[in-house]
Amino acid sequence: MRRATCVLAVILTTMAASARLLAQTPAAAPPAPATTPKVSSATAVNDRLDDTFRKYAKRFFGPGVDWRLFKAQGMAESGLNPEAVSHVGARGIMQLMPSTWQDVRSMSSSIGEHINDPEWNIAAGILYDRTLYKAWAASTLDEAHRFQFTFGSYNAGMSYVQRAQKLAQERALDTRIWPSIEFVAPDVPRWRHEETITYVQRIMTFVERMNPNGKIVKK
Repeated sequence: MRRATCVLAVILTTMAASARLLAQTPAAAPPAPATTPKVSSATAVNDRLDDTFRKYAKRFFGPGVDWRLFKAQGMAESGLNPEAVSHVGARGIMQLMPSTWQDVRSMSSSIGEHINDPEWNIAAGILYDRTLYKAWAASTLDEAHRFQFTFGSYNAGMSYVQRAQKLAQERALDTRIWPSIEFVAPDVPRWRHEETITYVQRIMTFVERMNPNGKIVKK
C-alpha cells in the first residue's frame, strides 16, 4: 500500500509538472489565411501600348508599315517606361526632348499636350520618325535600309548621319546602305557613334525577336 501510495504521488507530481510546462508554452499561432496571388498588370499595359503603336504607325506611315519597328524603338529608348527621363531631359517612352515635342505637336493637332502621356508620347515619336523618313528620300537610299537611317537620325540628329554619308562617298562606299555608315562612323568628328550604331542594332534585334503580334519570343 505504501508502495502504491508512492507511485501515485510520483504520477501526480509528474502531471502537475506537465501542466506547468503547458501553461508556459505559447499557444501555436493560427494558420495564415490563404492569399490570392496578385495578377501582374504588365501584360495588360503591354497590350495597350501595342494597340497605340499599331494605331499611330498606321496613321503616320500607312497600313503597310511594320508597327513592331516603333515598339522596338520604344524598347531601345526607354524599355517602354512612360516615366523615363534621361540625363539630358528626354522624356517618356520615345524619349523626346521638350523642344522636339513642341515642334512635332505643331505638325499635328491630334497630339495631346502632355509629353508624359504614353499615347501622345508614342504618337509624337512616330510622327517624328515619319518626318525623318521622308527627309531620307527613297531615291537616295536603298529602301531596305531607310529605317536604319531614320532611327540613326532620331538618335544622333540627321546632320551626323549626313556627314557620315558624305565621308562614305569620299571613300567610294555605297552611300545608300547603313553598313557604310557604320564603317565610317568612327571617323565622323564629335559623333558619339557607338551609341547610335548600338541603338539601331538593338531596334532591329528586338524586331527579329518578336512574333507577328509583337511579343518577344526569341532570346
